Parts: sequence; structure tokens; C-alpha cells
Amino acid sequence: MLKRLIITVLVLAGVLVAADYAAAAAAESVVSRQLRERLDLADDPNVRINGFPFLTQAVAGEYGSIELTADRLKVGDLQNVQLRANLHDVQAPLSGLLGSGTPGLRVGTAEGAARVGADDINRMLPGIDRLSLGNVDANAIADLITDGADPSLRALDPESVARISGDVPVGGGRTESVVVFAELQVADGAMRVVPRVVRDSSGDELPEPVASIVRQTFALRVDPGGLPFGVVPTTLQVRDGTLEIAGEASDVVIGAAPGTVVG
Repeated sequence: MLKRLIITVLVLAGVLVAADYAAAAAAESVVSRQLRERLDLADDPNVRINGFPFLTQAVAGEYGSIELTADRLKVGDLQNVQLRANLHDVQAPLSGLLGSGTPGLRVGTAEGAARVGADDINRMLPGIDRLSLGNVDANAIADLITDGADPSLRALDPESVARISGDVPVGGGRTESVVVFAELQVADGAMRVVPRVVRDSSGDELPEPVASIVRQTFALRVDPGGLPFGVVPTTLQVRDGTLEIAGEASDVVIGAAPGTVVG
């Protein structure tokens, strides 16, 4: 008898879990379509509603966290921009998700980011071969200063410094393998790469005429387009071999007509 009861409970639990995941998938599809329209995307973005069980969140119309990803977006000359967003403290009435009520989401805090990969950056820096992006830590900056670099580098946050390497033409038919340590800045919503230190592939200083060519070649300004949900970009960092510009916004309404009250 007890064994049969345990089996029954397990079966019911499995059915409830399956139903919860199915409901979450359906809701993610609805939210994805709303976000596609709001962000004017060519395809539905990937949406993940975090937290379990989903149904208790749906009944309350309150969600702790929703993640959004959209890849391979074309923005101006950029061919492969990645958008990422984390939405926190989301209010979305169940009737809106079911299509019988006012559609839309109200978001307490939205964290948004756009990533531009090395291939896109390379297209904007013609003539450079084997370009790659990497991170820098405080020890690397200290070593540069010890080797004669500008002491003002010590004031930089290591996360706002990139290590960029590549093969660059330096005149006279010559190509030099170089490493550039660049300060990453955000200016008027755009990414700026400002070379600060230039070395050859062995870490030695380059002759100033060559170093000047390299600094000019690697200086870059990239506009990745606006971040989603009115997010104001505040940081630029290297992430997973890409340049990521990110920021956040508060009290955002998504997918509802202007003036509509959501939540």
C-alpha cells in the first residue's frame, strides 16, 4: 500500500513538473514575441524565465528574473552584434501573457549589454591580421609601468584595459607582430579604444615611428547601436574575446502601448 502511494505521489509530481515547464515555455514564447516587436528584431530572441515553480510566479504576475539573448544582429557596418539583457523584478499579469488582457511587462531593473566580436572589429581595422582581444590584470599594468610605461596607467581599472594583438603593416613592405594595451572608454554611447602602450610580440618597445603607426592603426570608435530598453551604457570591457558595452535602466515598460499601466 505504501509503495503504491509513493509511486502515485512520484507520478503526480512528475506530471506537475512537466506541466510547469510546459507553461514556462509557452510564456517564454509570448514574452519573446513582445520583445521582438519592442526591439524591432528580425527574429524572436531567446527568452528564459528563471525560478521554479513557474506557475506560482505566473499566478502572482511577478517574476524574479528573465534573461534575453539575441545573436548575429546587423547594426550599421557591424555584422555580428550580440545583445544580452537581464530583467529583474518583472511584473507581467497572467491575463496579458494569455492574450486576454493588457500585454506588456514592467521591469524594476534592466541590465543590458551589446557585444562586438573580434571579426567585426577586424573589419573596422583593415590591414591587421590575426587580431585577438584579451583581458589585463593589475599585475600586467604594474609590469608595464616597471618597464617604462606612463605611471598614470596605475589609475586605470584593469577591467577597462584591453590587450589587443595582431600583425600590422608598418611601412616599407614590413609587417610587425604587436601587442597593444588600450584604454576602453564609453563616449556618447559608443565604444572607444585608445592605445596607451605598444610592444612587439616579445614585449619590447618599438621604435617611435613604428609605435606611432601602430597607435593610429589600433585607435577605434565603434557604435554598436542603442542598448535595449533605454539602457544607458556606462562600462566597456573585454568579455569572452569580445568588446562588451553595458549599463542598466530602472522602471522600464516593455511591449505595452504608450500610457498603458502594466502590473
